[in-house]
Amino acid sequence: MNFIFSSIQNLPPETVTFFLALLPISELRGALPVALAVFHLPVWSAFLWAFLGNAIPPVFFFLFLPRLLRLERPEGRVKRFLHLFLHRKKDRFHSSFEKYGAFVALAIFVAIPLPLTGAWSGALLAVLLGVPARVGLPAVLLGIIGAGVIVTLIVQGTLGVLSWML
Repeated sequence: MNFIFSSIQNLPPETVTFFLALLPISELRGALPVALAVFHLPVWSAFLWAFLGNAIPPVFFFLFLPRLLRLERPEGRVKRFLHLFLHRKKDRFHSSFEKYGAFVALAIFVAIPLPLTGAWSGALLAVLLGVPARVGLPAVLLGIIGAGVIVTLIVQGTLGVLSWML
């Protein structure tokens, strides 16, 4: 474990921000606070690296997941897992998809900085619901930007309020 932390310490802050945003748990929501509060990167740099890292997985989901799902047997493990995931999310957000349309509902879903509502979940949900990439990918990217703005404002506001303690 020390090897991992010592390796990370040698990386530039921008690279760490990029890779934190690339991960499914932290995504942009975890990378931005680290970049701003720990590494003290400028807002534009933190936002750019976090956005780029968080934008890569949805692109791969839209490009390769439909092909993977067509290749797998109907009773395959991936399909079973995705089916369970889809039904939970679909039941919760199907009315939003129906009411606002796929683009708006997906962008809002990704933009809300709550657990399990990020770019990974949004792109996966869009692919499984059959949203075309030309609609789903721009919606997810817009949602990432929205989440980035919200998280940046929260972090900047928190740091501003707590600056007297630092």
